[in-house]
Amino acid sequence: MRRIIVLIGLVVSLLFLNVSYTFAEESELFENNAKSSILIEQSTGKILYENNAHEELSPASMTKIMTLILVMEAIDKKQLSPEEEITVSEYASSMGGTQVFLEAGEIMTVDDLVKAVAIASANDASVALAEKIAGSEKAFVVQMNEKAQQLNLQHTHFENSSGLPAENHYSSAYDMAMMSKELLKYENIVNYTTIYEDYLRKGEENEFWLVNTNKLVRFNPEVDGLKTGYTSEAKFCLSATAMKDDMRVIAVVMGVETSKDRNKLTMELINHAFSHYVVEKLFDRHETLTNINNTRSEARMYDVVTSEPINIVHRKSDKEKFVPKINVQLKENYSLPLSKGEQIGKVIVSNENDVLSESPLVLTKEMKKASFMTQFKRTFQQLMTLNSH
Repeated sequence: MRRIIVLIGLVVSLLFLNVSYTFAEESELFENNAKSSILIEQSTGKILYENNAHEELSPASMTKIMTLILVMEAIDKKQLSPEEEITVSEYASSMGGTQVFLEAGEIMTVDDLVKAVAIASANDASVALAEKIAGSEKAFVVQMNEKAQQLNLQHTHFENSSGLPAENHYSSAYDMAMMSKELLKYENIVNYTTIYEDYLRKGEENEFWLVNTNKLVRFNPEVDGLKTGYTSEAKFCLSATAMKDDMRVIAVVMGVETSKDRNKLTMELINHAFSHYVVEKLFDRHETLTNINNTRSEARMYDVVTSEPINIVHRKSDKEKFVPKINVQLKENYSLPLSKGEQIGKVIVSNENDVLSESPLVLTKEMKKASFMTQFKRTFQQLMTLNSH
């Protein structure tokens, strides 16, 4: 009897040891001194780690992630070009905080202003871009908040385009990760954020040395962005992204007391992702998944493509074979015209009963309403075809 009891006790002990080991492996304890933090895989948005990720906090200059989203979106839609010149307003030149000392009336290209924002976190450059896109910073902030609603960011509200302290200006680590995910859809953004140092007005008397506020891009070859933030209220914040073996991750930390601790925690999160997770690619960005044949539109046939790379992510230790199911859903009711890049549906990737990811499907070109004469000709042709049978 005693032997049986001892054996049962041994089995129970082993079971508890196994549970404890699994829990430790899953939770991966960090020395987390941030008010809020999160780690996600970029293409799927899968959360790999989070701590107090939805608390509303001051984002400081991480605000500029949303500013850059709207800038890159405008460039992508050909509403703005990198070579386009912008005349700096007196208001933009008056911005305090971090700046590149733009002068009222000075002419800068969009490319140089984006560089100033992405590398040096320039408030004056942010406002100059905002005014170019929306006419005023106030109107641009309306667009920022509208975009936040489109992305379903429930813990974000902006009052300016730069992140300067303002009442009712807040976000969360989760929302910042989702914004970073959105910005990284524009793959050339890392051509700016990965630069450690550069110059504005190179060779001129007022040449300005740009030094990246994100020191991780200098010392960690896998890190190629994204945006730092600091104010006395927000403390040290960072949304960092890194790429390794076709897997891109985003780590956001907010409210850390020192830049050293901020960078240390960020790298621990990134290294955790690369050590324990793997990505399997399903579709590239802008890969055609289906098309729409619309008799009311000008061109009739329109390709529907992915808006971002679509992958699945799982732990390296997970031996289960993922056999993803792909479900393409298009909008049944929509009114014309629809612009290039506008969402027309979504692709859902699932594994048995679990949804692994949902991603927007977009149009490759503008879908215009066909003229009355075009629709008349099509109707006539259809009637002629029916009569011929």
